[in-house]
Amino acid sequence: MRLYSGKIGPIVDDLVRDLTAGEDIEVEEVAEVRLDLEAVLKEYVRRERQMIDEAKDRMEREGLGYSKLGRMRQRLAKEMGFPQQDEVLPYLVDQLLNMLFHSSNVIEIYADDATLRKKMTPILRRHMEVETGLDAEVRSKIKNLQEGTSAFEVEYAKVMDQIKHKRGLE
Repeated sequence: MRLYSGKIGPIVDDLVRDLTAGEDIEVEEVAEVRLDLEAVLKEYVRRERQMIDEAKDRMEREGLGYSKLGRMRQRLAKEMGFPQQDEVLPYLVDQLLNMLFHSSNVIEIYADDATLRKKMTPILRRHMEVETGLDAEVRSKIKNLQEGTSAFEVEYAKVMDQIKHKRGLE
């Protein structure tokens, strides 16, 4: 699962709509709460990009191939206190809950933590699982290339960028 910057707006819209409509939270100004939630998600995206850039820099310095990016990312995540791939969803929910509890734009929170988590998690999951579909679409377009070759990697990245751009994901 991955959070794309292009999905931040729809995620925030869904979160605010569901939490206020269900009367789980009472807000003073919806627009301000939206900005608070967006800030949390944008900061996560910024830190993730920073970590990936650092991983690529280290791989270049150490002369490692692109296939080692996942391992380097995991190593850096531990060093930076950033969540691992399987921990992203709970991490984001924690960050968003923390923001709600400390925001001056949220007047009252009526639901308990567990209820808020149950409402927020499916919204985040639905918007973040877009990558699985993207991967399948890219692979179907480059099925003539053998996986694991440098030609495959280059073409995969190129086609993935085209599809993301077309869908406004990054």
